Amino acid sequence: MKPKSKFTGLVKLVFPSAWPELLLFLFFVLGYGILGSYIAYHYRIIFDNRIPWDAYFSFDNRAIVMTGGGFERHPLSNYFFDQLRGVASWVSEGQYDGRFRMVLAWFSIVTVSLSLVQVYKYLRNIIELPVILAVTIVLFFSFFSTNILLSFTPETYTYTLFLLVLFQYYSALMLKKDRKIPVTALTLAGVTIGGLTITNIIKVYIPLLFERKLFRNWKKIVHVVIRVVLSVAVFLLLYLNRMNFELGRIFSKTEQQYEKFSNPKVTPLWDMICSWFLGGNMLFPSFVLRDYHNKKGFEYKALFMDTYSSAFSYVFVGLIVVLMLWSYVKNFRNRWVQMVMISFFVDVLIHCVLKFGLHTSYIYGGHFIFVVPLMLGWLFYAYRNSTKMISIFYGILLIVMIYLLLNNIFRMQEFFIFLESFYR
Repeated sequence: MKPKSKFTGLVKLVFPSAWPELLLFLFFVLGYGILGSYIAYHYRIIFDNRIPWDAYFSFDNRAIVMTGGGFERHPLSNYFFDQLRGVASWVSEGQYDGRFRMVLAWFSIVTVSLSLVQVYKYLRNIIELPVILAVTIVLFFSFFSTNILLSFTPETYTYTLFLLVLFQYYSALMLKKDRKIPVTALTLAGVTIGGLTITNIIKVYIPLLFERKLFRNWKKIVHVVIRVVLSVAVFLLLYLNRMNFELGRIFSKTEQQYEKFSNPKVTPLWDMICSWFLGGNMLFPSFVLRDYHNKKGFEYKALFMDTYSSAFSYVFVGLIVVLMLWSYVKNFRNRWVQMVMISFFVDVLIHCVLKFGLHTSYIYGGHFIFVVPLMLGWLFYAYRNSTKMISIFYGILLIVMIYLLLNNIFRMQEFFIFLESFYR
């Protein structure tokens, strides 16, 4: 394939390439743009140079923007955020003011909007759902708390969301065309996805397991191993180069982070999973205030998510889980569905089994919450020949979408009260 054709294909893959995609993109940019611009202009919550972390929902905005975050979790993100910070500083003439925050917000606005377009592309081009159904599912997904928060938050999760959905769609497309994922794509995905959050790098290699007739031909297995080794080698060389090849420092810091973020909390395990890991990334619970201070003694208020206080919220989360599992069972032999769910199980293992960051797992939604609309899409696909079941599922989707929208609008009002009180 010629370089020009490759570039054209990449543009069509990443950006809207059909009228419905473009209209959706503009709609989301407008909606998230109004929200993010208002917050960036009127409040200092997006970036306050005095607040290192945890100003809202445990996001580390300042630390991420200034340094790319800790190397043990975000090994290569400093390279990306150095460029982003440079653009924002150039626009703001070196001042950490509203202009600086506005640039950070708009990078997030565009990125989350593109992520939603990728979900739509998957629903239309991989699952082949009707336009109206694909649009409804994407609109439902756009109201998720994760998308709302990441649309104005300069964090690794914002860009991880986009990269993971993009790669999920790309790899599914390659399998549908019965083509192998080239080593260049694997390497680029490994460096970007794994570079922003190291635990996600394993998700890059999951689609390779589903290449056609892989385990029937030892030559194909060898070829897959070679591609993986080459892409991992590039990632490791870049990672170790950043650390000046100090392996001991990497292991000791990683152990410290696991001990720090895996301590058991008072909240029952099932409620942390329901209210934060699953629910907190879809449906806002109530909020709690805490007092914090930086190393220089500057005191500030921080906002965190509480567990659900309404039975309706637990019913909402339970219903979504039932629909996802229903979809998984009905499509169990579908390799695209297995790709999606195995990727999701990686996060279940990390957060729910190993309990890493489970008490603040509502910030990790960018790593996995896109699985919900994809699995809903596959559920509709499984019953594509049953008008009755399609109607039932569509009715359920509309009901939960209305509840989601009303709940999240109400909670965002509380969020704005918090901003008005402490971050004007």
